[in-house]
Amino acid sequence: MTTPQPGKTPDLPPRDARTLLEPRPLSVKRGVNPHAPGSAHLIMGRTEILATITLDDKPAPHMRGKKEGWLTAEYSMLPRATTDRQARERNLQNGRRHEIQRLLGRALRAGVDLRHFRNQTIYVDCDVLVADGGTRVASILAGHAALHDFFDTLINTGKLSEWPIIHNVGAISVGLIGNEVRVDLDYAEDKVARADLNVVATDTGLIIEVQGGAEEGPITHDEYTTLLTTGVTAVQGVMGQLARELAVIQGM
Repeated sequence: MTTPQPGKTPDLPPRDARTLLEPRPLSVKRGVNPHAPGSAHLIMGRTEILATITLDDKPAPHMRGKKEGWLTAEYSMLPRATTDRQARERNLQNGRRHEIQRLLGRALRAGVDLRHFRNQTIYVDCDVLVADGGTRVASILAGHAALHDFFDTLINTGKLSEWPIIHNVGAISVGLIGNEVRVDLDYAEDKVARADLNVVATDTGLIIEVQGGAEEGPITHDEYTTLLTTGVTAVQGVMGQLARELAVIQGM
């Protein structure tokens, strides 16, 4: 690791009773929205996400005539999800929101065999109820949980005969705080990170996407590799915990 310059070492934010490589406590409840065919309320530390599923019997325009359906995602943050009120994002041309939506869509599509939904579109809506860092990675986890809830219902009602999830997809943030590699950054850690990555991967260690980079000058190749390797390992751990929380038989 790069040694900080004398006199430049910041006061490192403390961790709340967890090790540097330990994610925040995670819990999830399925079926929380009675109007949606699939839903999940996920809490990760103090970050809370509500994810709901909608199935539209219309294909996305670019998927007409194709042999599979489409999955897309929308992301929004409630006005008091943060310490200060933010204007409702639907009223803003918010580049960050659109970037996160595209990430969520790519991540969740990578885990689903959409041939089961030909001429249909799956919408995954992720709403941030409380934000304390890691909202995009928590939204991926919540979206995956809501899809599990939806597909489980389709299987149990006989509307689907084959489990459509081909990869269990999760995500985690990882960063350099001073000289420390930390997993699952909260807001206090994220704002002082020298570098941070959002790692999207499967529970088997396959990488789907990596976002992020250095915040305070370049980092070394070894530092980047360490962040990535740590993130992939952390995703596997989080997905094991999520699977236990969901109590869903996978691979049906």
